[in-house]
Amino acid sequence: VKKWDIELNQEFTTEESQMAEKHLKKCSKSLVIREMQIKMTLRFHLTPIRMAKIKTSGDNTCWRGCGERGTLLHCWWDCKLVQPLWKSIWRFLRKLEIDLPEDPAIPLLGIYPKDAPPCHRGTCSTMFIAALFVIARSWKQPRCPTTEEWIQKMWFIYTMEYYSAIKNEDILSFAGKWMELENIILSEVTQTQKDMHGMYSLISGY
Repeated sequence: VKKWDIELNQEFTTEESQMAEKHLKKCSKSLVIREMQIKMTLRFHLTPIRMAKIKTSGDNTCWRGCGERGTLLHCWWDCKLVQPLWKSIWRFLRKLEIDLPEDPAIPLLGIYPKDAPPCHRGTCSTMFIAALFVIARSWKQPRCPTTEEWIQKMWFIYTMEYYSAIKNEDILSFAGKWMELENIILSEVTQTQKDMHGMYSLISGY
C-alpha cells in the first residue's frame, strides 16, 4: 500500500493501510475476485511504463492510444477512455443514495472515508471490482469499457453469489446486499438484453 502513496499523492494512515489489507481478504468469497483485488493492491499489473523499462523501448504511452504516460493510476483511473465508465459507476451510486467522493483510493484499494456507512461497502466493492475486470479486459484496446460490459460482469458476480448463498443458507444476507442494486441494474437494461443474458431477479423470481 505504501507504493500507492506516491501514485495517489496521498499519505495513508496506519488505519487506512489496514483497511486496504482487510479489503484484500474480505472483498469476496470468490478466489478469482479476490485475486483481482490482490493484484491491484500489490501492483502486479504490467503497465506501459513498466514494459518500457523491461524492453528498454522508450515508449511508455498509454496502450489505449490517448497519448498520456501509462502509469498504473492512469491506466485504471485517469485515462480519458476509462473515466466515462467511472462516471457511470458514480451515477449508479447516486441512484443508490450512496455519497462517496470520486477518490481513486476507494475503488482501487478499498480505502473508504471514515464517515462512509459500513453497510454499503459490500455493494460498492462489488461494483468497483466488476469495473476492474472490464477495464483489464480492454487494457490494450483504443476504446472505453462500456457500461453494458460492466453490468454484465456485475450480473455474473450477482448470479455466482446467489448460488453460493443458497448453498450456505445465507440468502437474507445476499438479498440485503443486492436488492437495491439488482433493481437499478434491471432498470438500466433493455428487454432484449434481459432475454439474451437471462437477466431476471433471483430474489423476487421475476
